[in-house]
Amino acid sequence: MEKTRIFISVLLFSVIMPAFNIQRESERKVNSSIEWIKTEHDFGKIRQNIPVTAAFEFKNGSMIPLVILSVEPQCGCTIADYPRKPLKYGNKGVVSISFDAKDMGYFQKSVAVLTNTEEGTTTLIIKGEVIKSGE
Repeated sequence: MEKTRIFISVLLFSVIMPAFNIQRESERKVNSSIEWIKTEHDFGKIRQNIPVTAAFEFKNGSMIPLVILSVEPQCGCTIADYPRKPLKYGNKGVVSISFDAKDMGYFQKSVAVLTNTEEGTTTLIIKGEVIKSGE
């Protein structure tokens, strides 16, 4: 009799627990999203030694607060600014990326934005061409 109770307990545990995990996973996917207006910005031609900034607007499309966990520029020539506080459903925010424009020529830089969403990491791209200040 004891073996039968143990067997039934193990069977129920092995059937019910995966069902709870599937439900939690599906809820997490439905409840976490970030909606970017754009993920790439082309500055075109910009003057050397004159910094430029691009604004990447986003919206929390989920019912849970949206948190930007980190923003990591590809190199030291870019600086990013972003909201540090969680954004509620429907609220908008901006990730600003500034480029120092010191080196002449074509450039393309990326910035990784890590969030608590299903997407996880979004890559933002800035590009353009730095020309001599007098041209």
